[in-house]
Amino acid sequence: MKFTKKKNKVIVDEGNKEEEETQEFHGQEDAEAAKEMLAAMLAPPEEEMPSTFMLYGDVNEDRAADIVSALLLLGDKKRVEKAKKKLPEDEELDDITFYLSTYGGSADDMMSIYDMMRLTKKNRDIETIGMGKIMSAGTLLLAAGTRGKRKIMKNCRVMIHAVSAGSMGTIHNLQNEMEEIQNIQDLYITALCAETLLTKRQLKKMLDQKVNVYLTAEEAVEYGLADEVI
Repeated sequence: MKFTKKKNKVIVDEGNKEEEETQEFHGQEDAEAAKEMLAAMLAPPEEEMPSTFMLYGDVNEDRAADIVSALLLLGDKKRVEKAKKKLPEDEELDDITFYLSTYGGSADDMMSIYDMMRLTKKNRDIETIGMGKIMSAGTLLLAAGTRGKRKIMKNCRVMIHAVSAGSMGTIHNLQNEMEEIQNIQDLYITALCAETLLTKRQLKKMLDQKVNVYLTAEEAVEYGLADEVI
């Protein structure tokens, strides 16, 4: 693909005909120019610094890509620092607000969002707000907000269960897959315990029931999945 940029209009002697002169982009310099043009179109000015986005639905690759992209923009250290410098001395930059309502989904995509939230919190606080349903992978994402700024709506249902997966193939491959599923569950347990008041013993006891464990919004606060019922 060739990127072209309109330069100017010139008058050609023959018939006083106007023609558009174009300049073609070639090589590394022009690739950088195209990249800058794209960034300028996609990124809002620093002073605007939007602060709200949402996960409504399953945790999957497409939604994870959107959320990770939003966090990369909203939590970018340089952009945050520039925005803070433009604020009056008595004002602070708004928190990022992350609304969630999900039945859960992919454990791998959950972890990609979780890790990006951890990195983003180094530069900017994240307020999480659970509504409707916070289940499976959603519980970790709700709990991953900044402590003291994790909220859950009064009628939101919360559910925790063990990691599940389906696989086919030879017995050796199935054994290998089962080991990997156990590894993912261990990661989930470690992360959820780090973000909540749950101990590994409590959480393993829940998961060993081999059923979906449902919590009220008040119980979610009691276990440290959220800080406040709204």
